[in-house]
Amino acid sequence: MTTATLVRPAPEKVAERAREIHRTMQADPEFGRLWDTCAKYSSDWTDCYGYTIIPEYDATADAPALFKETTRAMALKSAVFDLTDGNERAAELRLPVPVDVMSHALTAQFTLLCRMQERGGFRFVHMTDMEDGAGGGLWDHGDYTHQSYRLAFGPVNDRYWIGAAETERRRRVLDGVFSRIGVTERAKRVSIPLGVDVTTR
Repeated sequence: MTTATLVRPAPEKVAERAREIHRTMQADPEFGRLWDTCAKYSSDWTDCYGYTIIPEYDATADAPALFKETTRAMALKSAVFDLTDGNERAAELRLPVPVDVMSHALTAQFTLLCRMQERGGFRFVHMTDMEDGAGGGLWDHGDYTHQSYRLAFGPVNDRYWIGAAETERRRRVLDGVFSRIGVTERAKRVSIPLGVDVTTR
């Protein structure tokens, strides 16, 4: 059995197309609504190992910058998809965990994104079965995504673009914190006595 080698376009080409797509996204008449809906989605931004690796994370305060980083990342993925004639595997770029989690908030606005991509002539890309590694966290400084981003938009926001080793270190800190309340296996197993009466004082 042979494994096909994954070939992606040069980062320079991806950057050029990504800038075009991002400008198209921003000029769309519903781009403001996309931001509004994602901001309102903040009440559902409760995960154990994504946003929680951001120091002093605040769902409301961090939303604007995370939205900015994520729309740029989505533009990069759309650019690769476009330049590879619809290769989902190639387009599913490695992203830092907070940006990847924020992309779920964007893709939750499904009908709006459908209209945006039809008007803009590009495709949003997000397929979990095409991602590298369970739970993400494999993005790193200097990789293909980073090179393409830097050429398209300049430096990444280090608050959210957290490298692989540091992501794992912070997640191990969270392992210890969560295990004390019965949350284990990276939040895939939870044993909390929810039947216990709680008295508010």
